[in-house]
Amino acid sequence: MEFLDIVDTQDNVVGKASREQVYREKLSHRIVHVLIFNEEGNMALQLRSSKVSFCPNHWSTTVGGHVLAGENYDQAAKREYAEELGAESNLAVFAKEYYEVPGAPKKFLVIYKTKYDGPFNPDPNEVEKVDFFSFEEIQKMIEKGEKFHPERLFLLKKYFI
Repeated sequence: MEFLDIVDTQDNVVGKASREQVYREKLSHRIVHVLIFNEEGNMALQLRSSKVSFCPNHWSTTVGGHVLAGENYDQAAKREYAEELGAESNLAVFAKEYYEVPGAPKKFLVIYKTKYDGPFNPDPNEVEKVDFFSFEEIQKMIEKGEKFHPERLFLLKKYFI
């Protein structure tokens, strides 16, 4: 069973709970996202597998996931990167956001940025594929109604398009 740290509005750990309890009781917790860019400046997007429980077949950040109980953001980002893509590169913190939408738990998002051209070895249980796109191509995908993970769409609109 996966346990997550519960945090207050200042991102201080105040407890821990199972992932199921976090979502059932809408408890605040932590998430990491890794934005991967290639040498041409294009951004990699992950198409989530049809096997994932939340937002299957949606475009998302190249890497994303929960910070487990006892982990810090850096540890979680590196772990998720290795688990989802079978790769690693140097990560730099890009931004930190308090993400809040009605009916969902509040989350602290720490977003990392890196430059990496591949290769990727995606976990097929989590990732359908990874492709690089220009910001213009991503904007057209959104306009055409392609499905995007809500946190990913939030980050794209706030920082890139």
